[in-house]
Amino acid sequence: MTGKVSAFLDTSALFAGIWSSTGGSRKILKLGEAGLVEILLSSQVLKEIESVIKKKSPDNVGYLTLLLDRSGVRVVVNPNEDLIKRCINYVAHSGDAEVIAAAWSNQADFFVTLDRKHFINNQSLTEKVPFPIGTPGDFLTWYRDQLTSLQVN
Repeated sequence: MTGKVSAFLDTSALFAGIWSSTGGSRKILKLGEAGLVEILLSSQVLKEIESVIKKKSPDNVGYLTLLLDRSGVRVVVNPNEDLIKRCINYVAHSGDAEVIAAAWSNQADFFVTLDRKHFINNQSLTEKVPFPIGTPGDFLTWYRDQLTSLQVN
C-alpha cells in the first residue's frame, strides 16, 4: 500500500454511514474526515443518496451535505461506455454496472457495499474486478491488515 487508500462506497454503504453514527460505514467516513482514507463516490451514487434521504428523512439533506464535505468525499469521473458494457456481463442491472465501472475506472482500492446479492456474493464479478468487494466491516479489517503489513515491513 502506497499513499492513501481509496474506498468506493455504493449507495447502501453510504446510507448506512449517514443513518447510523456507530457502524462500520460511519467509521469509514470518519477515516475520510481524518484524511486517512479517500472516500470515492460516483455521481450516480450521489444522486441516489440524495433521493433516498429526501424520501426517508428530508430534514437531513443538509446533514448529508455536511457529512460528505467533512469526510472529504471525491465524486469521481464517470466511466466510459465500454467498461459499463463489460460490467453488465457481471451484474444484471445497468445501474449496478455503472457503479462498479466507476469504481474500476477510478482505480478504487476497495468497493464497499451492503448488497450481497448483486456485489459481494457475485463470484463472476469478484473474480474480474481488480479490487476487493465487501461490507464496511470487511473494509475495516482489510484496511487494518494493510496498516499492519506496513509496520511489519
